[in-house]
Amino acid sequence: MRNSLWFTFLLAFVLFSCKKSVEDCQLDEDILSQDLDLRIERLEDAFFEAKDQESILNLFDAYPDFAEKILFLDSYESPEVLAEEILLANQDTLMRELYDEVKIHYPDVTGLEKDLENAFKYIQYYFPEFKAPKVYTFVSGFSSDVYLDQDILVIGLDYFLPFEHRFQPPELPQYISKRYQREYIVPTVVTAISSVFNQTDLRESTLLAEMIYYGKAYHFTKSILPCTSDQYIIGYTQEEIAACFANEDFIWAHFVEEDLFFETNPFVIRKYTGEAPSTDEISPDAPGRIGRWLGWNIVDDYRFNNKFSLPELMMETNTDKIFRQSGYKPRPQ
Repeated sequence: MRNSLWFTFLLAFVLFSCKKSVEDCQLDEDILSQDLDLRIERLEDAFFEAKDQESILNLFDAYPDFAEKILFLDSYESPEVLAEEILLANQDTLMRELYDEVKIHYPDVTGLEKDLENAFKYIQYYFPEFKAPKVYTFVSGFSSDVYLDQDILVIGLDYFLPFEHRFQPPELPQYISKRYQREYIVPTVVTAISSVFNQTDLRESTLLAEMIYYGKAYHFTKSILPCTSDQYIIGYTQEEIAACFANEDFIWAHFVEEDLFFETNPFVIRKYTGEAPSTDEISPDAPGRIGRWLGWNIVDDYRFNNKFSLPELMMETNTDKIFRQSGYKPRPQ
């Protein structure tokens, strides 16, 4: 298993099945008919095209939340000091090149705008209390990838250039930086929003609790983005997803035999849910964060085997209940 059995003959079948299901998917027109109009404001253009201090100061006034939360205006001696710093950055050769490359790869954001609007409509359908934030794009020089709170969403487009591009986020290992691409933007945003609705019991500190938390987050994202491939939700390649399903029995047996579900040692928990290129405890070929993947499967079964609504699922804090009532078993191969 550790060397040659991780990828099996089921790979091609699973890949075909995943591809077919995504291609056949249709979004719900009743959900999309809701009244919600999204407009992305491209603040990278506004700031890079500003020619003087007064123009920058006017932008601070026009976008106070952005100035406070992204540019940290309050930490400067005066708005004028920050404005001068931005003007100097705009003249930096590398920053100008980075901005130009973003404009080449994102000449417009119409598709991104529509995808976010559809996602927000889905969230609003399940959670009527949800209010869509204002959405801005920006080029931060790799200082901020995605910022989200209840009022604003800021997407640093410089982080989401193609994987093979010469500009890459610094100090990020490849297994993480490969997820900074256009297809991951909306799933990343939706997964971040899931934390608002993902109720937890802070007294629970087990590996199972961590697995269920991420499982609920991914289930939420898939429910909001039903036509998005799982690879863009969990950040695995299609080959890794196929291999996980093909070896689901082995993964499950490892967790059971090692008595891992109620483990509370944070170092052990991190081995199965933390960022890593692989889960070596199972196999050098097993992708990292495999505990999250298993938690996602358990949560899927819990909801669908018990017919809970998405809000009911997200409100459930008893991870042991979710685990036991899921009826989860590895799929027969």
